[in-house]
Amino acid sequence: MRFNLLSTAAVALSVSVGHASAAAGHGPFGQRARDSLNVAKRAENVTSSHHPKNDFRFLSKETKPYLVDHLPDVHFDLGELYSGLVPIEQNNNSRSLFFVFQPKLGDPVDEVTIWLNGGPGCSSLEGFFQENGRFLWQAGTYAPVENPYSWVNLTNVLWVDQPVGTGYSVGKPTAISQEETAEDFVKFFKNFQKTFGIKNFKIFVTGESYAGRYVPYISAAMLDQDDKEYYDLSGALVYDPCIGQHDYVQEQVPAVPFVLDNANLFNFNASFTADLEDLHKTCGYADFIDEYLVFPPSGVQPPKPYSATADPACDVFDLINNEAFASNTCFDIYEVNLMCPLKWDVLAFPTELVYQPEGATVYFDRPDVKRALHAPSDITWSLCSDDRVFLGGNAGPEGEGDISANPIEAVLPQVIEATNRVLISNGDFDMIIITNGTLLSIQNMTWNGQLGFQDRPAEPIYIDLPDLAWADVRVENGLSPLQPQGTMGVQHFERGLMWAETYQSGHMQPEYQPRVAYRHLEWLLGRVEKL
Repeated sequence: MRFNLLSTAAVALSVSVGHASAAAGHGPFGQRARDSLNVAKRAENVTSSHHPKNDFRFLSKETKPYLVDHLPDVHFDLGELYSGLVPIEQNNNSRSLFFVFQPKLGDPVDEVTIWLNGGPGCSSLEGFFQENGRFLWQAGTYAPVENPYSWVNLTNVLWVDQPVGTGYSVGKPTAISQEETAEDFVKFFKNFQKTFGIKNFKIFVTGESYAGRYVPYISAAMLDQDDKEYYDLSGALVYDPCIGQHDYVQEQVPAVPFVLDNANLFNFNASFTADLEDLHKTCGYADFIDEYLVFPPSGVQPPKPYSATADPACDVFDLINNEAFASNTCFDIYEVNLMCPLKWDVLAFPTELVYQPEGATVYFDRPDVKRALHAPSDITWSLCSDDRVFLGGNAGPEGEGDISANPIEAVLPQVIEATNRVLISNGDFDMIIITNGTLLSIQNMTWNGQLGFQDRPAEPIYIDLPDLAWADVRVENGLSPLQPQGTMGVQHFERGLMWAETYQSGHMQPEYQPRVAYRHLEWLLGRVEKL
């Protein structure tokens, strides 16, 4: 999920699943890809057929009130789908988290994959409706479509609006730290499992953006429970995550090289580019990269102040962001290759910038949608909360009041060492969290006895999953439907941590590169050992 940065002029634009361009690489289609096609076809058959409720795995007297029979404007059989509020404290509904739960299609598995969007304060219904759910209603499209790369093809998925103050969740925000919100989540999750009769399931915690903080802290809190019956944490995944000194290491330091690497997308004139390059040197960013973006690491990175506070002239990130709008008034820091026009988005983020035609409504704020999802009718739903969900003053990242330490300092190493199956990934068209900034953060983290990666990431990621979204069109034009995507990134695994750089993707990877994200999930779940 996006950061909740309404002060920026970032516009959340989307692309339809399957429309992403394939990278080079057209070799023979492997058996694994054919297996994936068969899995997706089986999932499609399940989706389009009628589901007798007595076949629903998790349906009981306790869960029946959560069963979703239909969703307005979603014109396919939903299958087994649940949503609603579960309290954080048992028998106390004053503070409750909202969830959507979709069991795996086809053969059952005893595992739950949790998905969290970021913000802080942004609803995970974006993940459900525009990223990795069974069906997708992308910006600029007329109606929702089925998602051939849905994560429920592989696993049971739980989307949660958290912390309190996010989306449909109920209660007054009081937290000042990740430790507090993680404690809330652990309590909610146990209550959810008891309601749905879940025990001894493997648990995988995943998310994106500011959930780069949520995921490690929640995962560590589960480990601290020392309770395999309800908290058998088996792995974690974070996309374009806020894991280190976000505003300095993940934004300011790598910003100018990012522009130079994507010069044709920014179209800056020579004099402005020269000014940026000069600031990159005089503000110390070039030296920082030369010293610390090395393999193996040269040492622990020194703490740095936010450059715009220390010296506003060194705020190259905002200089770039503001100048980009001169040539592209629809510039999007989440996906810098996107251009005008602004697209109507049923989720309306950010509301004041996205084009909303007369008569258009925000999907999850519609009364009929709230009724279908068992959501509170008195909440005005917005993708990202207008109010803070952390109340710790301005001590934390983005001034959002989250006072907890950066994940690389303790909790993320704890999760890696406990599971030896953690994936961190960054999209190369993302400017809000820049790929080299995330790598710099990893190089400043100690886990399993060593600092950072010892070897530079270099192994290609080859995606042989078929282009299911365009299969029928290809057949109609006399082409094979079994079209692999090709080389789509770089992977590297050391000491329990998998790094995945993703080509041609912005911030929301399951949305922009669904086949790549599907492969990431296959690895996380242990279905494959390489990407």
